[in-house]
Amino acid sequence: MTAHGFHPIVTKDINDIQEAMDIANTWLNEATLFPANLSHSTDNKNIYTRADWVDATIAGWQLTVEPLASGLAKAMSSVVDQQELPEGAPPIAAIAGMLRTFIGTLLATQLGQSIGALAHGVTGLHDVGLPLVEPSRPGLIPQNIEEWGADIGVDPSQIRIFHALREGALARLFDNNPWLIDYLRGAIGEYGNGVRIDVQQIQNQAQEAFESGAIDPNNPESFTIALNQGLFTPDESTEQKDALAKLEIALALIDGWADDVVTLAAGDRLPSLNSLRETLRRRRATSSPTQQLFASLFGLEVSPRMSREASAFWTEIRILKDVHTRDHVWSGILPTQAELTDPAGYLRSVEIPDDLSTLGH
Repeated sequence: MTAHGFHPIVTKDINDIQEAMDIANTWLNEATLFPANLSHSTDNKNIYTRADWVDATIAGWQLTVEPLASGLAKAMSSVVDQQELPEGAPPIAAIAGMLRTFIGTLLATQLGQSIGALAHGVTGLHDVGLPLVEPSRPGLIPQNIEEWGADIGVDPSQIRIFHALREGALARLFDNNPWLIDYLRGAIGEYGNGVRIDVQQIQNQAQEAFESGAIDPNNPESFTIALNQGLFTPDESTEQKDALAKLEIALALIDGWADDVVTLAAGDRLPSLNSLRETLRRRRATSSPTQQLFASLFGLEVSPRMSREASAFWTEIRILKDVHTRDHVWSGILPTQAELTDPAGYLRSVEIPDDLSTLGH
């Protein structure tokens, strides 16, 4: 896991990023109920190189993926338990232990490669829309922000403020809603626990792979390539599909909420806001950092359409009610995919009538 090509942080980076974060923090105070927890900034670390980002988030990535590894290992162990081994074969527990180690190593390698690649494009600690650092705090990568805006014709100071707003909004969301961390990891755990392995199917796939030359017994690398291309990947169970839907909606809601908060916070004080939002949408549709990782681990792709619907949902909730109602949604039942396109209906479903005697009539 590497982050090649990173530039050291210089005094100008520190001054520029700090100025952007100070402005963003002030504006965000007017756009969300969630406060910034300044006690988290005791080390004053809010500026990162690519390598710093990897170091800061690696533990969070491991905790995020751990439920998946656990589910896969459990499924493999279950398969081993059902097999009748010949006399003299290693004990079941030993084989299951080796499988867990193999799966852990495989996922760690895949995760490491993905994180190393992500380090070249993410603009901050929360750019992927996941809670990767605890406690949650904003942090930006000046080199990546500079490259992000290199060819869009927008003043660099506006670009820095835009990313500082998004980063600050997401840090506040996760810091003030710690249950979200368990919710996201729980969905990943449900996906892992839903793994069902069909031994006969794997045997058939293996035989076809050997006969076609996709796997060469004399070339161990061919086995790794085949795995990365989806060979031996079990069909998704109903439980897994439900877990992915839950995860996709949550990620879209997180991204959409940040978009509405940034839009409200910036107002007309950021002349290029619409251009910056469109650039972000376009790039996420083609090369979202979260999509790249989740596509490789789960095959999950958050559709651009759902992200737009989630953003519109939060905006409509705010317009129909207010900022308090919008942010209070996070403390209740999250909307379903169908409710994303019916904010008014969602509000009716969660509001408590003033006259409780009308219930049941």
